[in-house]
Amino acid sequence: MTKELVLATITKNHFGILTLNRPDKHNAFNQKMISEIIQKLIFFQQHDIIALIINANGKHFSAGADLTWMAEMAEKKIEDNLADALDLAKMLHLIHHFEKPTIALVQGSAFGGGAGIVAACDIVITTEFAQFGFTETKMGLIPATISPYVIHAIGPKWAKYYFLTAALFSAATALQIGLCHEMVSLDQILDIDRLSTIQQLMKNGPLAMSHAKKLVHVISDKKLTDSSLMPMTANMIAQIRSSQEGKEGISAFLEKRQPNWTVKK
Repeated sequence: MTKELVLATITKNHFGILTLNRPDKHNAFNQKMISEIIQKLIFFQQHDIIALIINANGKHFSAGADLTWMAEMAEKKIEDNLADALDLAKMLHLIHHFEKPTIALVQGSAFGGGAGIVAACDIVITTEFAQFGFTETKMGLIPATISPYVIHAIGPKWAKYYFLTAALFSAATALQIGLCHEMVSLDQILDIDRLSTIQQLMKNGPLAMSHAKKLVHVISDKKLTDSSLMPMTANMIAQIRSSQEGKEGISAFLEKRQPNWTVKK
């Protein structure tokens, strides 16, 4: 039986967990792994989950692209390379535009495409000793497919510095530049029930979180002078306020009780 390079599970609390499962290669990507990630993302899209957690088995989150695979691709025609790169771009697009909140849990190293996954996620929790890097220029390459998400996460100034130098940086620096949000112990990364961020997400309205994510995506591309902002945002709040979840949330708050969507441990 062929080993799955990516695992998909749904917890009793309705969280989806996508696990990179190539620890012997530090979870480095090859074409098969990228294809499996895409398949698992589509699987999770078809299920009613609260949020999607992306983690990894082994010591490292992901070392980026498998160098053996990259060497093989370098010998192929540009058409083959384009098709291959488009699959990687599709994978990152699916993560970034996933309807539900996405949370990356990072241990060890997250380099190249691995750091790209981190940048594409909504929330990133890292261990103190994790390392990050966009190391493509060391090999005469560029971080092309991951660049939209990295630049969106850390801004063009930091992106230019780390793309050009290919320097590795610490979890503390990742927090400073906006690539990560929270630093925890390895024990907490390995036991998601201990993560306060996960516990907080369990308390929130699932529909509201999806719409809040959509809100950020839509509004971040607009200027404050855009005349469509007022009617657009007014319509968004009107729609969610009149929804069943909105009505339940307000009633629960006024009645000082837990809303009916709260997940019980």
